[in-house]
Amino acid sequence: MAAVSYLRNEALLTIRPGYPGNKLFGAQFANGDVLYESELSTLLRWQLTENPQKAEKKADLWVPEVVDCTAFLRSTEEGLVWLGHATFVLRMGSRTLLFDPILFSSLGLKRRHELPCAPEDLTGIDLLLLSHGHRDHLDELSIKLLARQNPAMQVLSSLRMAPLLRGMAPQLRVQEAGWWQQYDLGPTPPFEIYYLPAAHWHRRGLLDMNRVLWGSFLIKVRAPDGDKLIYFAGDTAYGPHLEQIEQQFGPLDIVLMPIGAYKPEFMMGQSHVNPQQAAKAANVLRAGHVVPMHYGTFDLSDEPVSEPLHLLQRMAAEGNLRGELHAPAVGEVLRWREWE
Repeated sequence: MAAVSYLRNEALLTIRPGYPGNKLFGAQFANGDVLYESELSTLLRWQLTENPQKAEKKADLWVPEVVDCTAFLRSTEEGLVWLGHATFVLRMGSRTLLFDPILFSSLGLKRRHELPCAPEDLTGIDLLLLSHGHRDHLDELSIKLLARQNPAMQVLSSLRMAPLLRGMAPQLRVQEAGWWQQYDLGPTPPFEIYYLPAAHWHRRGLLDMNRVLWGSFLIKVRAPDGDKLIYFAGDTAYGPHLEQIEQQFGPLDIVLMPIGAYKPEFMMGQSHVNPQQAAKAANVLRAGHVVPMHYGTFDLSDEPVSEPLHLLQRMAAEGNLRGELHAPAVGEVLRWREWE
């Protein structure tokens, strides 16, 4: 049996009372008390099992609409812009945040649509938020480009992420957090950012299984008419962490929720939500507004490409989604400050 220990960033505030830090089995992080173990047999089963939706998937040529967001990036206006997959730009006042940037195609990850801007226009980034280390969320070429173009940018990420990032861009300033920890943004910041749980895992190579933590983010934006809570779920399966987040923070105003890469269930169910689970998660979080992500950009799984969004839209139309659904075009500016 691997030795059990707990780890957190002792320099940061832990907001959950009595929480000892993230549990480690030997060198591997766990989902609470459960260690995710990737089985070769599961991968082989996926490769050898006929996809029952193979013909439907092949015929599904749907691609998200793309609109140019260059003018927004070069402006100072507030807004939220989806760049595809799990990549978002969020501008609040004079600060610009970028989430999980994948700006290029790479081996095994071919973009199905264009980026809605030139990568060179992603300048003036104050904070880069990285939820975890999988290659469809953390791309080396993108990190190198952003580091060159944004020399003052700070990275907010997870425990043991800094060595991985500095191997890509040694000059990066990286702040690591464990679950339920608040990042140090200096004196009197206009918002607070917390690193929170997700049910997922880590691997980039043969020998780094679960060596780097994964998670989600919550941004508390101060406003005269009341704080706004914006939640970025990262990659996650459905789990008890969602109720814990709602218990800690109360109703969330805006939830950026993954909805794709869920079939076959035996392969994907431990690490991704399907659309029904995504809706349930948003309802548990008492989300006022829901913005779907993690669909349409890359071909990662067996479901037809348009299925996740169509299922979620149907659930919203039938009254099974508590919050208002916003399914933007790639590059469309969402003026979230105007949402009730």
